[in-house]
Amino acid sequence: MVETAAHGPFPEGGKGKGRLPVAGLYAITPECPETAVLAAKVEQALRGGARVLQYRAKGATPALALEQARVLVRLCRAFGRLFIVNDRVDLALAVGADGVHLGSQDEPIDAARRRLAPGMLLGVSCYDRLDRAREAAAQGADYVAFGAMFPSAVKPEAVRAPLTLLGEARRVLDVPVVAIGGITPQNAPAVIRAGAHALAVISALFDAPDVESAARAFSRLFDSPSP
Repeated sequence: MVETAAHGPFPEGGKGKGRLPVAGLYAITPECPETAVLAAKVEQALRGGARVLQYRAKGATPALALEQARVLVRLCRAFGRLFIVNDRVDLALAVGADGVHLGSQDEPIDAARRRLAPGMLLGVSCYDRLDRAREAAAQGADYVAFGAMFPSAVKPEAVRAPLTLLGEARRVLDVPVVAIGGITPQNAPAVIRAGAHALAVISALFDAPDVESAARAFSRLFDSPSP
């Protein structure tokens, strides 16, 4: 397990109760028009230890998004993992997701919080901005995400966030800190040491020849005993 240094213990659970709602490997789905293919890859990721799955399908039609979300939420239930929907509060509510994740161009945070059912999680992309993370937490966000930490093939134009931002956020916020953008098994230890509670991964996970093995490699960074 990679140790996080110089940040102090995080209270057990965002908001200080229970286990961290978001921690470990946070898998984000790639664009995939074939539901069976996507489901097979997601199942491998869950078997490999992914603790959170975010359904992200910018190009899917509403009908396809609903079909895929229904299949994936059932998979997550079977494995006891969290299922988060990217952008769409309506879809998250329709399929009984565990929460929704919002970016800067999506529904306002406070409005989404009011629409979500009690107990649903709200995650917010904060890019390289600690001020946005503070505001998001104040408005009810359950976790915040920073990045891109490294160059990203999914979002090559994404703003870069320094690793030091993770530690700063961890020191001042009471919610889990997620890192995203270009994260691989090779650079992930540095991201965890910098302060990330969770690693959000798309390409290095779902483009791997063996998705389950790739998920296991990321998960071991959190779950295995220190050498």
